[in-house]
Amino acid sequence: MHTRKALTRIGEHGTFVLTEQVITAKLKLHATPEQFAALRATQLAYRDALNFVSRYAFEHGKMSNQRRLQDGTYDDLRARYGLPAQMACNVARQVGATYKGLWTKVRTNAELRRAGMTRKRYKGLDQAPKHLSPTLTYNHQRDYGFKHEQQVSILTLSGRMIVPYSGYGKHVALIKQGARIAAAKLWYDQSRKCFYLLVSLQIELPEPTFEQYNQLVGVDVGIRYLAVTSTATGDPCFFSGKQAKQRANHYARLRKRLQRKGTRGSKRTIRRIEQRERRLKRQANHHIAKQIVTTHQEALIGLEDLTGIRERTKVRKRKRKKGSKGTEPATPKMRRANRVCSQWSFAELHALIAYKAVLGGSLAIKVEAQYTSQACPKCGYTHKDNRPNKGLVFHCGSCHYELHADLVGARNLVMRTLFLRQDWGKTGQLSVAPDTSDREAKAERLRRYSELRWS
Repeated sequence: MHTRKALTRIGEHGTFVLTEQVITAKLKLHATPEQFAALRATQLAYRDALNFVSRYAFEHGKMSNQRRLQDGTYDDLRARYGLPAQMACNVARQVGATYKGLWTKVRTNAELRRAGMTRKRYKGLDQAPKHLSPTLTYNHQRDYGFKHEQQVSILTLSGRMIVPYSGYGKHVALIKQGARIAAAKLWYDQSRKCFYLLVSLQIELPEPTFEQYNQLVGVDVGIRYLAVTSTATGDPCFFSGKQAKQRANHYARLRKRLQRKGTRGSKRTIRRIEQRERRLKRQANHHIAKQIVTTHQEALIGLEDLTGIRERTKVRKRKRKKGSKGTEPATPKMRRANRVCSQWSFAELHALIAYKAVLGGSLAIKVEAQYTSQACPKCGYTHKDNRPNKGLVFHCGSCHYELHADLVGARNLVMRTLFLRQDWGKTGQLSVAPDTSDREAKAERLRRYSELRWS
């Protein structure tokens, strides 16, 4: 089962509520040899069209405006690649979104360079982005549609064809029961030599109420421990990341040896290794998220808002001594720490917890993560020295309270979640994510958090 999360945010007095859940149904297509050839030809033509529009956008000032891209390339896409009208529009839309994301990274990098947080220049727009994946997008009721007896009508370069499909029973049932169906992607599994249709299903959710969630859970994520949870009664649960970290280090060493070779065979091996590592990490995150959600039913789950955490935790190069130029070269330990931090998949784990929680009758919200591992839950004393050498032991410098550092973070998240739940009961409004744009409001929330005590 392949699923993902989506939030519909409704702005009422700055409040955001979850009103729908989007899951992706993975449907296997049982195509005949003729249908298989037609689907594959459509995929490859779509990929070639993406690269053609990408080059056009690069040659015309690295354009990201989708309307202008469509006006300038639509006729060529129809004549040269034989794409249907809707597919030609999807190509321009996809390339425009790609360039828009790259321009955002360029601006972010420029701000970081001005602030002195990095010296590297982002090179994503030095050449036209090349699309390698042949995955294409279909629009419901235009490019594809469902028929009776588990069949789907799909548009190809040679016309429409009806293909039988199979999939996860609950997803197939949702399609038959009339769930809201959105766009889909046609994906080709090279190892199994078969096609899958990844269909987005939108599930309407009732508006959450204050009385639904009686249990509170805080989830502290990290690298040494992928997740540590705590309830309002103090029940802890630890999910170690030792095995995942060892596997990641093993794959990093293996990639390093293969990259030195530089042969075509070594590059294919590197690609297989990256895919294997990605699957292992996703499986670990799925297991953790499922265990958290099934253990805590009808709970309000507090997750850390870790926006910008990678830049804050990156190990910087030390400046040279007075009289010398530049900075000292990065040590192997510094490079290893930065690599482990960059491969930290906390956002994926948060997303999995959020969508599994909604489907299981719970609700996940984001709270401020500042000082959760430095603040004493007993007396409120906050200082970085409460974690000597950034270790796993928390020792309060005021009341000498000692506990596992990640469990302290989870308990602080529980108290902050309780604080938001109480405000929800008083005002009738709930925010699933903190507003980070207003600095004064954020400072006021942190001040109120500092008054919380664990009893």
